[in-house]
Amino acid sequence: MGGGNGRGGRPPGVLLRWGGVGATLVLLLAATAATAAPRARAGTEDEVTAEGMIHVAGLPKPTPLDREAAFNSDLAFTGDHLIGGNYDGFVVYDISDPTRPSVVSTVVCPGGQGDVSVSGDLLYFSVDYPRAGEECGAPAVATTDPDGFEGIRIFDISDKENPQYVAAVRTDCGSHTNTLVPGEDGEHEYVYVSSYSPSERFPNCRPPHDKIAVIEVPLADPAAARVVAEPMLFPDGGADSTTGCHDITVYPEHGIAAAACLGDGLLLDVSDPVAPQVLDRVRDPNFAFWHSATFTNDAGTVIFTDELGGGSGAVCTEEIGPERGANAIYSVDRSGDRSELRFRSYYKMPRHQTETENCVAHNGSLIPVPGQDFFVQSWYQGGVSVIDLTDPDRPVEIGHFDRGPWDPQTLRTAGSWSAYHYNGHVYSSDIRRGLDVLRLTDPRLEPAREVVMEEFNPQSQPSFSGPEGHP
Repeated sequence: MGGGNGRGGRPPGVLLRWGGVGATLVLLLAATAATAAPRARAGTEDEVTAEGMIHVAGLPKPTPLDREAAFNSDLAFTGDHLIGGNYDGFVVYDISDPTRPSVVSTVVCPGGQGDVSVSGDLLYFSVDYPRAGEECGAPAVATTDPDGFEGIRIFDISDKENPQYVAAVRTDCGSHTNTLVPGEDGEHEYVYVSSYSPSERFPNCRPPHDKIAVIEVPLADPAAARVVAEPMLFPDGGADSTTGCHDITVYPEHGIAAAACLGDGLLLDVSDPVAPQVLDRVRDPNFAFWHSATFTNDAGTVIFTDELGGGSGAVCTEEIGPERGANAIYSVDRSGDRSELRFRSYYKMPRHQTETENCVAHNGSLIPVPGQDFFVQSWYQGGVSVIDLTDPDRPVEIGHFDRGPWDPQTLRTAGSWSAYHYNGHVYSSDIRRGLDVLRLTDPRLEPAREVVMEEFNPQSQPSFSGPEGHP
């Protein structure tokens, strides 16, 4: 989500009990959380439309994370478990049977945004609303507080029923999103931290903010994680609206990354993770907010998203049209002396939404069908769309899942934040409702059920080659 990046602060969350870094966190186990009733809503299952996919399971947000302002956010996957981020913490789900997901544990640790990446036993969690301290129980403070904490929290999730808080790393302007980058030596890994919207009033987030932060994590001692570099991606200041980056997707196998940076889209060389280099930059007058990116499996195409309206606007309407709040598809040409991005087409879901449904292009992932380019994507209250990108000049929707408006009378932020394919199913993080599990029924997508991953961070993109899964 773009607009609500916490620079204005917000009231403290609902807290249970807490300890300092390393203390045991508040956990509610599946028996309690899985039976929690969803909040009352106007949109009902009777209003669902779907094609090419069916809804096979759903869980409401666990009670301690179901405040009005505690949005569900991004997802990461490890083995038979899914980690669901939330503005007030995160949830560990057991998805060994996708038709019967269950809550393993709930961690209450407010900080806003809650973007997540997972690596083995480590979980990286983005904090983008300043807190009075690093501990999970620290109350919210104003962005003008020089001692306020924002950045990355690191958890040990080796015991899924009892995650442990390991460390916190401060970063300028906090962490709106984070991206895992593996290290070549097998002893370290790196986390790219994206953030934006500086102000002279913010002591920890002053302009210009034309950089990202790179955190190095020693795998043998993750508590020693620290910022080791702050690469300047926009030495000339970038576009007028560029005040940092929103999200970065790396493709480690190809040594490249795509950075969505508000007014600019970048192609990066990340062969040295500590010193990413800009290979090409693109701008588009139809793009209001370069939000996120995904490569095709061969790295020959990249899909950028435009979060027009910051995620809270009703922009999937006939009036807004098909070229704003959409995807922009670019070819990646690395054959010459310099790498280039070349525009091919726009894609926007073809179903108009109402004026009370926030709807815009948001997070998605490839559906791993070898030799083809299929993409599943969230559109907030526009639901989930499945797109055939095999011809980048003529993308077309081949399936969708869409509920009616959360509130037919008032525009309120709701809907699918992220929709990702993992081991045969699509998992959607619904901002207000909780977790949805969808099964694809289009026979063209059947080969994806044979691709098995042991870990999946959509912003650290794996390759896939067939039934054996990615390398």
